[in-house]
Amino acid sequence: MIKPFRVSSLRWAPLAVGALLAASAGLAVAQVKPGEVVRIALIDPISGPFANIGDAFVKMYQLEADRLNAKGNPNNPAGVKFEIVPFDNKASPQESLSALKTAIDQGFRYISQGGSSGAAGALIDAINKYNERNPGKEVIFLNHSAVDPDFTNSKCSFWHYRFDADTSMKMEAMGTALKDDPSVKKVYIIGQNYSHGQQVAKFAKDVIARKVPGAQVVGDELHPIGQVKDFAPYVAKIKASGADTVITGNWGQDLALLFKAGKDAGLDVKWYTYYAGAQGTPTAIGNALEDKIFYVYGSWVNEPGEFSVIRDEFKKRYNQDISTSTIIHAIRTLAGGIGKAKSTDPVKVAWAMEGLSVKSYNGEITMRKTDHQLQQPLYLVKWAKMDAKNNYEVEGTGHTFTLMKTFEPYVTSTPTTCQMKRPS
Repeated sequence: MIKPFRVSSLRWAPLAVGALLAASAGLAVAQVKPGEVVRIALIDPISGPFANIGDAFVKMYQLEADRLNAKGNPNNPAGVKFEIVPFDNKASPQESLSALKTAIDQGFRYISQGGSSGAAGALIDAINKYNERNPGKEVIFLNHSAVDPDFTNSKCSFWHYRFDADTSMKMEAMGTALKDDPSVKKVYIIGQNYSHGQQVAKFAKDVIARKVPGAQVVGDELHPIGQVKDFAPYVAKIKASGADTVITGNWGQDLALLFKAGKDAGLDVKWYTYYAGAQGTPTAIGNALEDKIFYVYGSWVNEPGEFSVIRDEFKKRYNQDISTSTIIHAIRTLAGGIGKAKSTDPVKVAWAMEGLSVKSYNGEITMRKTDHQLQQPLYLVKWAKMDAKNNYEVEGTGHTFTLMKTFEPYVTSTPTTCQMKRPS
């Protein structure tokens, strides 16, 4: 169940002499018990311009936690009970660090976050330092959606696990679609001015040069994150450039307002995005721009099988459309790690999750040991009218997302430069 966060101090109980002796001898002092509670501190925007995105994160975590908590769920082999507690970071790195301190003071050993790579970078650095200073009290970072490639390359950490495909993985998939589209001649890149937006621009230019050498980049612009209220001036620049295609890593309010300004100006381009399916954005698109908007993600709304069951449960419970499925990967991998380790101790679970494969809604997913980057299928989808095969209406628009291409894990996987430092 979700419990609102509250600031309190820990009261440490004296350790029994026997437990100390067992620990000093290197013996296992605790085994996981069925019904044992595992608390996850979810540090994401609950207020501010990206509150709707954070709200979707909380709801997805809660639904999947409840599913795993159900008796006999095979995806929770140890039978633990997950409890999700949201902490508001307003998508800010500074607020994230404050929330992390509060969560640790309250005894949380599992931290999750995904809204903003800027916040994720701050958390990785802080958790690395905390764990080094506090052996025996380590915490693990479950990154459900922050996609800066550096987190599993130059900044990789034993304590960090990522469950979404990173920026470069998704851009490789987009590049394949761009290569196969002969109408792509002039590309404009626009994004939020922080690590994710900067990485999107970097990898977009690289992919275009490699896969679409006949195309020209006619614009490359960054704007303040979460601060622009009217994107009309930016759209005017795109229009003046003669672009036929726009690539953007924008998310939340910044993507919804960009689409709105584009519609208002009659901008006729194809949009290649990372987060067109995120909560609230389809409403901003409305019944316009059909066959013009594409995005790459680890699920799509008309996906058959288990995903459709989870989608319908989410809709029934919250009267809202599912949009953050990587959270399912995160909590299922954690549950699998606990089952493998036969312990809820974060250090043992961290070791157990390395190289672990678990069953998710779209088949088997694997946590790559080398860098802690999840290997999973990706999908390229487009915004279109509903039809007999694609009949799930998204946010009451009369439209939906239809599948264009599936990328298997071996296709979406990218190399890593990670030199992982592991605890002894």
